[in-house]
Amino acid sequence: MTSIDTWAPWIAIIFIGTPGLLAIAGTGYSLYLSRYHLDAIREALKNSRYIYLWGPSLGRRGLIWSLLEISKIAGVVLWSKAYIRMGDINPADLEHFPPHLKRHLIADTALMLASLAWLILVVILLKLK
Repeated sequence: MTSIDTWAPWIAIIFIGTPGLLAIAGTGYSLYLSRYHLDAIREALKNSRYIYLWGPSLGRRGLIWSLLEISKIAGVVLWSKAYIRMGDINPADLEHFPPHLKRHLIADTALMLASLAWLILVVILLKLK
């Protein structure tokens, strides 16, 4: 395996900068979901305890809280078994959760996980040089 120091400078810059661009895209997508799809998500999960407790303030507490709420809801919907056991989400709501909203949450989570994985790869390559 060759060191990253032997790569062409523009390739190294693109490789090192991609995790940041993916993170910015993921953050923008989370903001898009919180501004345009949060009401539909809240309606789809209306019988769940998490939405019952936090529903009135979802999307109304500022930028950072909106990002955290979308991340929490994506985790609740995508990795639901633990949240069902804890009682945070109603299994009937998950069965009837709209597929297009689930695809949005999957895409948002995939962007963030891809950014994290790529960042870990960059760090490993920079440490091994």
